[in-house]
Amino acid sequence: MSSTPAADRPSVLFVCVHNAGRSQMAAAFLTHLAGDAVEVRSAGSAPADTVNPAVVEAMRESGIDISAATPKILTVEAVQASDVVITMGCGDACPVFPGKTYLDWKLDDPAGQGVDAVRPVRDEIEDRIRGLLADLDVQPRA
Repeated sequence: MSSTPAADRPSVLFVCVHNAGRSQMAAAFLTHLAGDAVEVRSAGSAPADTVNPAVVEAMRESGIDISAATPKILTVEAVQASDVVITMGCGDACPVFPGKTYLDWKLDDPAGQGVDAVRPVRDEIEDRIRGLLADLDVQPRA
């Protein structure tokens, strides 16, 4: 499904206001597994949010490099432009519009913790991303 025209691709926005690492992990896994079949964005509270180095290391262990990724600021436009909006512990901070699919993923918070604490969160996010791909009827890349 990676040859899907851009206009027909589902668009997914991951929102984590206080912990850029969670939204970055989710966006990175979806991009890694879906390729260009899904338009992927992540957002936080400010473009200057930093990602815990343990998150970067835990993703590197999975073959995904997010060290250069920069979370984008959460905007009304980003929510409006997305088909699916996944809030990660901050649903009350996200604007709601009719016709969008909203999911709230409750996850442990690895902010400020080491890689041993991040791995279970990373693995849970990967499992949820695989479920999301099935819901979107997108086959993961090999």
